[in-house]
Amino acid sequence: MPHKFNADRRDKIAKQRYQVTNWSAYNESLRQRGDLTIWVKDEALSLWTARRRTWRGGQPKYSDLAITLCLTLRVVYGLALRQTQGLMRSVAALMGFDIAVPDFSTLSRRSKGLALPSTKSRATTSGPVHLVVDSTGLKVFGEGEWLENKHKTKAKRKRWRKLHLGLNLVSGEIVCSALTVDDVGDPTALPGLLDQIGGPVEKFIADGAYDGTPTRDLLATRFGEIVEVIIPPPKTAIASPQSVLVPSVRDRHIAGIQTKGRMAWQKSTGDNKRSRAETQMGRWKAVIGPKLKARHFDNPKTEAKVGVRVLNRMTELGRPKFERVA
Repeated sequence: MPHKFNADRRDKIAKQRYQVTNWSAYNESLRQRGDLTIWVKDEALSLWTARRRTWRGGQPKYSDLAITLCLTLRVVYGLALRQTQGLMRSVAALMGFDIAVPDFSTLSRRSKGLALPSTKSRATTSGPVHLVVDSTGLKVFGEGEWLENKHKTKAKRKRWRKLHLGLNLVSGEIVCSALTVDDVGDPTALPGLLDQIGGPVEKFIADGAYDGTPTRDLLATRFGEIVEVIIPPPKTAIASPQSVLVPSVRDRHIAGIQTKGRMAWQKSTGDNKRSRAETQMGRWKAVIGPKLKARHFDNPKTEAKVGVRVLNRMTELGRPKFERVA
């Protein structure tokens, strides 16, 4: 990103200043993020009980919507499972609903492989998607560094999970996500992310980890040749032998960097918008948290999906509008 190339002379560069132009609406959206009526509605409690099965076996007591609602409150307010049960029990009492609240063990058991209720995605109604993809690491619940330092235990390999997110630059919505183990590369997780996008992708932006023929061939197969792929080639990249007669998109990017410089190339191609994905990662760790609460791998997958729904809901409540003042 541009700041990496300005590190040696940052003190000589004036910091850009922006001003929010919709403070009133944005402040109200920030207040609504903590409003219980935003997350708990009468329709959710009316569909609390699960439908009766027509085949043999035990009958579920709570619907998937009920479990999803409880897990959503857990993510929004940063609660443990037992505290989530207490909060939902008090909400039901205050609203006058005579319903049973799932206990903490039921929430843990049902979250494994939970099918989340479908939501209407704005990406399918706002035209082609301008997709920017990135990944970050999330800590896993465990003993941590304190136990190693306190009791001088043998240092264990740090465990973490990798969160992959795809952001639509047009709507600001997270349109695809995946949680994988730490040894899964970004290009390997990309097909699963693209499967979650129902509409066409007009522009694809990613960092250098996605640079390679498999990624470009995958995008061309899924979305055709109309998709604009913006992936920064590494410093050691060289043009292909056919670059003189039939240059590829990557060849043109290499030539543009050599002619204009990397910073000018980023601005002309829109690669600087990749910082939106990094901002989204920071937003995730600030709002949802940098650590996964669930332990077993299937449960953190559901936790990540619920986190995506929470951030998208907060985005729908209102976004700030900026204008540069200096």
